[in-house]
Amino acid sequence: MTRSSILEYVEAMWPRYGKANKSEKSKMLDEFTQITGLHRKAAIRLLRRHNQSKTKRKRGRKKEYGPEVIAVLEVVWEASNRLCSKRLQPFIPEMVRVLRRKGELRVDAEVEAQLCRMSSATIDRLLKPIRKKNGRRGLATTKPGNLLRNSIPIRTFADWNENKPGFMEIDLVAHCGDSLEGSFLYTLCAVDVASGWTECLPVKGKTQIRVRSSVHRMRLRIPFDLLGVDSDNGSEFINHCFITYCDKEDITFTKSRPYKKNDNCYVEQKNGNVVRQVVGYDRYTSEKAYKCLDRLYLLLRLYINFFQPTMKLISKSRHGAKVHKVYDTAKTPYQRLLDSRTLPESKQQELASIYNYLNPVHLLKDINDNQEALWKLADPNLRFGNHNYDSTRRSSVTV
Repeated sequence: MTRSSILEYVEAMWPRYGKANKSEKSKMLDEFTQITGLHRKAAIRLLRRHNQSKTKRKRGRKKEYGPEVIAVLEVVWEASNRLCSKRLQPFIPEMVRVLRRKGELRVDAEVEAQLCRMSSATIDRLLKPIRKKNGRRGLATTKPGNLLRNSIPIRTFADWNENKPGFMEIDLVAHCGDSLEGSFLYTLCAVDVASGWTECLPVKGKTQIRVRSSVHRMRLRIPFDLLGVDSDNGSEFINHCFITYCDKEDITFTKSRPYKKNDNCYVEQKNGNVVRQVVGYDRYTSEKAYKCLDRLYLLLRLYINFFQPTMKLISKSRHGAKVHKVYDTAKTPYQRLLDSRTLPESKQQELASIYNYLNPVHLLKDINDNQEALWKLADPNLRFGNHNYDSTRRSSVTV
């Protein structure tokens, strides 16, 4: 008797077998073994397995988070510009409150409670974000300035222990495409070490006067006093013009060690995650590109500083070949400034009014619109790597 015939016989016999009592089942098994030639235990297993297949239950516990919770999570995730789960998880209650206030989200108390107690691992499992890695690297335009280099104090990554806002790392990012010839735009990127407050400004070339003017513009924008700046060894910073400005304004000026990017780890991280992700690697030279870049950075500073939480490294220890790192709870630069208790009351009220006015969904849309407009102003003959417009960039900003 073939296997398929045995299974057909089981299918026909099972309804009677399931309703029979013990003595009837014994007689049916005698008949089954005599016809099929199977062992009695094998016959019992076949009939029981057929019963279990009809009432098969899904293994594991029931899903705790339904589609309503996942839908709200996706809205919050998109509004935060697809933050990683470890940065998003502590910021969910605040983001839900902001979105509800602006009319972008309607959620009941039960769904909100489930969303707020969700762990970062669960967020990763439910969202499964797709991260596209961009391996491109831009051209370096930093050249050591020998003049006055030895007279400027050196500060390494291990020396940053300021808990007071006002000490900032600064750097220039070139938008030169594949060529360093001629004039093109730069971005001055400045990051406060204590709070993570980030400012980006476009610069028309890297002359001493223009770089100094851009630093002064940055100083007027930040909501705290500029106490110190730390730069690399580029000649755009290591010069009499900039040193005189810092001395006159009572700003502490330090520099990193040559070829040690980790000494400027805060601003180097923003160069990649903010400037390169938003602007890209193309060449920009026109006045229209400068104005568009300035508008983009005005919007971006609000989104980054008010709606992008960051984590700071608290401690690091080595156990054999493994390095164990401990980070604090993710907070936005705005929240860290308030926690520092160094801002005057008037400045706190000013920042609070700005924060209450902002809508992260509309702000992110405006950023993406200006981003698309900027990309169209790139020099078509000197695009980075000679790639097509659509293939070299992402469809939305990630910061």
